[in-house]
Amino acid sequence: MDLSVKAGSAEVAQDEFEFVIPHLVMKEFIAAIIASVILLVWSMLQNAPLLSIADPNKTENPAKAPWYFVGLQELLVYFDPWIAGVVIPTLIILGLVLIPYIDVSTTAIGKYSFSERRAAIITYVFGFGMWFVLILIGQFLRGPNWQFYWLWEDWSVAKSAEETLVNMPQWAGIAFLATYITIGLALPAVLMKGIFRRMGAVRYLIAFTLVLLMYGVPIKILLRLAFNIRYIVTTPWFNI
Repeated sequence: MDLSVKAGSAEVAQDEFEFVIPHLVMKEFIAAIIASVILLVWSMLQNAPLLSIADPNKTENPAKAPWYFVGLQELLVYFDPWIAGVVIPTLIILGLVLIPYIDVSTTAIGKYSFSERRAAIITYVFGFGMWFVLILIGQFLRGPNWQFYWLWEDWSVAKSAEETLVNMPQWAGIAFLATYITIGLALPAVLMKGIFRRMGAVRYLIAFTLVLLMYGVPIKILLRLAFNIRYIVTTPWFNI
């Protein structure tokens, strides 16, 4: 009885999984072929959106990067150039590299469904989607002098939004950041019982510091667009 039940359970458990090679690799290979064919056909049917020949006597306004870099160009509006162009992309790559090392789940090994990895998938999709939101803003909502224009606004009407921007008082900015980091690090440990013990102090701090940095980007953007705050904290070396 016990042996037959165990054998049946083993067969069911085995049926729930598939080998990476050839099953997953074959599906990815077919998906890559389909995507390549679609892009090839699209490129044959549509002309590349190239502008006219450059005139050295005329500077484009606004001058926009290719669409895949417009998100980075839009990010430069909200942060110092070295933070937007170097620190943030480096942290994104570092965070992606560290995912296998900070994932301590023992029940979701080999499982990537939403029910098994709800928090991880929501966090990843949010960060991935945020990048495309920046691209859409830069591509369609930035007009002359890189000012923000809604779709129904006329670009011929000049704007001077930069003149209304202010920096947050130093004490308020430091208090805001300290509160954000403290609550952001403490809240997951309170709401998700046992996560600090399972992850350990180092993994926990790395994982949630990266998450806080990611969610800090839209917060910084919101403060600028809604409250005209240029920087939260200013120092002689960098500004946030």
